[in-house]
Amino acid sequence: MARRHIAIIGSGPAGYYTAEAAQKTFGEDVRVDIFDCLPVPYGLIRTGVAPDHQSIKGVSRRYEKVALTENVRFVGNITVGKDISIAELQELYDAVVLATGAPRDRDLGISGSDLGNVYGSAAFVGWYNGHPQFADLDPDLSGKTAVVIGMGNVALDVARILAKSREEFAGSDIVTHALDMLVASKIERIVILGRRGPHQIMMTPKELGELGRLERACPHVHKDDLPDVAEDAMLEPGLRKSATILRQFAAIPEDIRAEKPVAIEFAFFAQPVALIGDGKVQAIEVEQTELVRGRAQGTGKKGTLEADLVVACIGYRTSPIPGVPFDERAGRFANDEGRILPGLYCVGWARRGPSGTIGTNRPDGYSVIEAITEDFDSGTIGKGAKQGREGFDKLAAERGLDIVTFRDWKKIEEAEERAARADAPREKFVDIEAMIRARD
Repeated sequence: MARRHIAIIGSGPAGYYTAEAAQKTFGEDVRVDIFDCLPVPYGLIRTGVAPDHQSIKGVSRRYEKVALTENVRFVGNITVGKDISIAELQELYDAVVLATGAPRDRDLGISGSDLGNVYGSAAFVGWYNGHPQFADLDPDLSGKTAVVIGMGNVALDVARILAKSREEFAGSDIVTHALDMLVASKIERIVILGRRGPHQIMMTPKELGELGRLERACPHVHKDDLPDVAEDAMLEPGLRKSATILRQFAAIPEDIRAEKPVAIEFAFFAQPVALIGDGKVQAIEVEQTELVRGRAQGTGKKGTLEADLVVACIGYRTSPIPGVPFDERAGRFANDEGRILPGLYCVGWARRGPSGTIGTNRPDGYSVIEAITEDFDSGTIGKGAKQGREGFDKLAAERGLDIVTFRDWKKIEEAEERAARADAPREKFVDIEAMIRARD
């Protein structure tokens, strides 16, 4: 069998699961290069998963086993579309798989979204997770009220991070510059705002339950917002557990709530209409909603909610790449079960949009390799001999591209571990040049 060459763009879970599937399918007859614009691997495992959820980040050990094999190579510090085009990669590799995720925030789409101290969750989470693109975000945490728009796990992460004490960050890998600002924060009210009700939240029980165990913050749920308890029986098990937790929050006595200086309030059946402020956000105009056939519709009843900081956790979009068909409405690459064009594929959030868990990307990765296998067998791809890795290395040398390998990454990782606070596993570099210097 002729050697097969596959390029994967993106080194997050979708990328590494796809590489793992290629190894298991083609064995020693495949060479896989995993490209990333950053000098460090793992995508959202590093910069998206909450820093106080270290057990989830442990999945990177599985990816490391794949990365340290001879037929899979990490090619960091290479930006596709700038350093090399998709067309050039297709000339070099039999199959090119886009595993770029969905790194852009969905637009809030209301007036005032451009006011100061208004952020999307990709930016805000990237800030406290040390993503180089957002390390200089500098949010103003001197106000009293933060509003988190959205009713999913990302909204929970943002609210929890805003509410935690310094001691509660022990063991996390939150970057020090963000930790210092959070410890000095004056925020004492965090409002989680959602268009629908308690039975429509996208929060999982484990993450929701964490809000009830915070040292200095207490969750607030209004009993009037909760449907009749008998209706919980109609929910699927996970959502039923979440609804039970919300009922437990609603039952917390007022004297217990009063003991904690930070309130985390759930505001159901409310949608933002406009952000109000003079240069910087000061309030949100909110419209009451009602459910009509499961969809939230405005009732026309409006009010104003104080807001010194706004973080919109309403979903993500994939970044378009020149020459690749893009579905603007869905915010992902246009594809048919992972196929975009002959020899060009997508996987993970770049294929299906921002849905599912980290583990959802595993069957997705295996599915796209099945499609690639079918296309090899049918002759759609693999007709002529491709140069693969050897060809890319020649082109990189001609262009003076500075490739960061997985062994280089291990040196960066060791430097981060040496620089860690006493109660942290690492101190992430937040500057690309600093990452590269640590390699040398």
